[in-house]
Amino acid sequence: MKSDVKLFENGRRLDGRKPDELRKIKIEVGVLHRAEGSCYLEWGNNKILAAVYGPREAIPRHTQNPLRAIVNARYNMAAFSVDERKRPGPDRRSREISKVISEALENVILVEKFPRATIDVNIEVLDAEAGTRCAGLTAAAVALVDAGIPMRDIPVACAAGKIEDQVVLDLGKEEDNYGSADLPVAISPRTNEILLLQMDGHLTVEEFDKALDLAIKGCHIVSEFQKKAILEKYRHIPKEVG
Repeated sequence: MKSDVKLFENGRRLDGRKPDELRKIKIEVGVLHRAEGSCYLEWGNNKILAAVYGPREAIPRHTQNPLRAIVNARYNMAAFSVDERKRPGPDRRSREISKVISEALENVILVEKFPRATIDVNIEVLDAEAGTRCAGLTAAAVALVDAGIPMRDIPVACAAGKIEDQVVLDLGKEEDNYGSADLPVAISPRTNEILLLQMDGHLTVEEFDKALDLAIKGCHIVSEFQKKAILEKYRHIPKEVG
C-alpha cells in the first residue's frame, strides 16, 4: 500500500528509532490470582494479558491424547483494542494466530509429562498497535514459566520487516500498515531453533536473510526482558526456614 507518510528519513524512523531498535518493553509476572500463571506485557503501544490454566484433565475425554498433553492457545483481540471497534469473538485471523502459537509452544513444553491433559493458554490483546502475535507469544511463554510448566526453553518472538527499501526491526503501526513486508519469528533462544516463521509482503533473498537475522537478534534482546521479569518476581519470595 502506498502512502504519503514518510516512514524513514535521515537514518531514523517515525518514532525516532534506528533501524535495529525495539520499541519499549515492560513485562510483569503473576498479575492474575486465579490463573496458574499469568503475564502482563506492554510492547510499544501493545498491551497483552496472558493466563495459563492447567495442566488439567482434557474434557471431553475423546479429545485426550494418551501420550501427551494438548496445548490449546487462544489468541483474542478485545473489541476495544483497535481504532475501529472490532466485532467480539474469534475471527479467521485470531484462529490462525491461535493455531500457530499453539504449535510453537507445543515444541518447547514437555507435553509427554502430562498424558490426557490439556494446558490452556489465553492471550488477550487489550490494546493493539502492531506485532501482537509476537507480543502474545512472548507473554504466553512468561505465563507458562509462572505456572511452573516444564519447558525445554523459554520461547520468544520478534518481527522484522521492510519499509521504504530498508530492513528494520520491530515494525510500528504505520510501518506495519504502509511497509513492504513483515516477518514475525519465534525461536528457542538457547538453540536458535525456529518455532514460528511467517511472512507477509515481498522480500528478496538477501532482504529475507537480513530480516531473519535481525528478528533473531531482536528475539535474544526480548528474551533478556523475559528473564529479568521472571527473576524480579521470584527474587522477592521469602525462603522457607528450617
